[in-house]
Amino acid sequence: MDARMESEPTPMKNRTTVEQRSERELVVTRTFNGPARIVFEAWTKPELIKRWWVPKSMGMSLLSCEMDVRVGGTYRFVFDASEPVAFFGRYIEVTPYSRLVWTNEESDDGAVTTVTFEEQDGKTLLAMHELYPSKEALDAAGTGSADATVETFAQLDELLVTLSAGAGPS
Repeated sequence: MDARMESEPTPMKNRTTVEQRSERELVVTRTFNGPARIVFEAWTKPELIKRWWVPKSMGMSLLSCEMDVRVGGTYRFVFDASEPVAFFGRYIEVTPYSRLVWTNEESDDGAVTTVTFEEQDGKTLLAMHELYPSKEALDAAGTGSADATVETFAQLDELLVTLSAGAGPS
């Protein structure tokens, strides 16, 4: 497996970088054209998640999206694959506009995901760290979800254009 993959940058587009940092950790980074507040909201509001989270190329949709974004709160996403598939867990840390940490409890090999939002000059550097319980768990997960993340981050970029255009002070 390649330890590092990158999507091809095109004019006006941001590049998503996927890197295996250790035998248990995968890190995906991308700069988004929008302030951290708006990027964070896109990660924490169900009505926004529904608009970018599922890769369009997979032909799936999000059947339900429940999120209680607070420390100890839970989430549950149900996708329409050949049969409904649920992803669920709980939030361990929630620091508005800068950090989210959650568990992935749909299997014993689920990662702990940490997403950081670092704003600079109206743009947001996002880093998503997935820490698996073992090397075997990361190997089993492979890079499939990271590959899908490249596409979903491009979809998030498109959504942020719309949200930023309508954004005012909150």
